[in-house]
Amino acid sequence: MSDASLAFSSDQFSGLARVFPLPNLVMFPHVMQALHVYEPRYRAMIEEAVEGDRLIALGVLAPGWETHYDGRPTLRSTACLCRVATHQRTDQGTYNVLLLGVRRLRLVRELPPKKLFRVVESEIVEDLEPQGVSVEAAAALQQQLLAAFKHAMPKIPDAYEQLDQLLGNQITLGMLADIVSYTLDLDLDWKLRLLAEPNVLERTKLLLEAIATRPPASLARVFPPRFSVN
Repeated sequence: MSDASLAFSSDQFSGLARVFPLPNLVMFPHVMQALHVYEPRYRAMIEEAVEGDRLIALGVLAPGWETHYDGRPTLRSTACLCRVATHQRTDQGTYNVLLLGVRRLRLVRELPPKKLFRVVESEIVEDLEPQGVSVEAAAALQQQLLAAFKHAMPKIPDAYEQLDQLLGNQITLGMLADIVSYTLDLDLDWKLRLLAEPNVLERTKLLLEAIATRPPASLARVFPPRFSVN
C-alpha cells in the first residue's frame, strides 16, 4: 500500500464511525497501533471498512463494562478515528491489522443495532493551534516536552535515537504531544484527558503535568509499544 493511501482529510469522514471499543487502550492521532481481531463482530467491522473508506474508531469502554461486554457497554465520549493501513486475513479467519490514528472524535449518538458492530454518530475535533505564541516559545515548549519524555524513559533501548529521528522530521508540537501521550504508561484517565483536549498548548501543559506528577518508573514501557489484542 502506498503512502498516498494513508492521507486523510476530514471531508472523507461520513460522520458515522464504526467503533472498536477497548477497555485499556487510548489511541491518538499520528501513531500506529497493531491489533489482532478475532471476535466475529469486529471481523465484520474490518471487512466492511477495508471494502469502503478504511476508517474505524478506537474507543474506550467506560467503567463497569465487564458485566456487559458481549452487549453494548457505555463508551467514553472521546475516541480516535483511524485508517486501516494494512490488513491480513489469517487461515483461521481472524485479522491482523495496522491502524494509523488520523483525528480526534467526539462520539455523539449511537445508532440502533442493525449491524454486528456498533456505529456512532461522531464529530471530528480538529487541533486548535496556540494563538499569540511565538515560534521561539513553541520551540522551547517542545524541547521541554522532549526532555521530560527522555527523563521518563531512560532505560528504553534506542529511544533517544528514535526521538532524534522524530526531531529531524520537524514534527509539530501537537504531533509530538500525541506521540508522547500514546507512548508513556500514564493512567487511563490522564490519557483520556489528553485525547479530549484539542488545544495544542493546553494539551502539552497537561502532558507535562502528567509526567511531573508520576514516578519515573511508572512511565517507562516498550518503545515502540507492543501489539494490542481485542
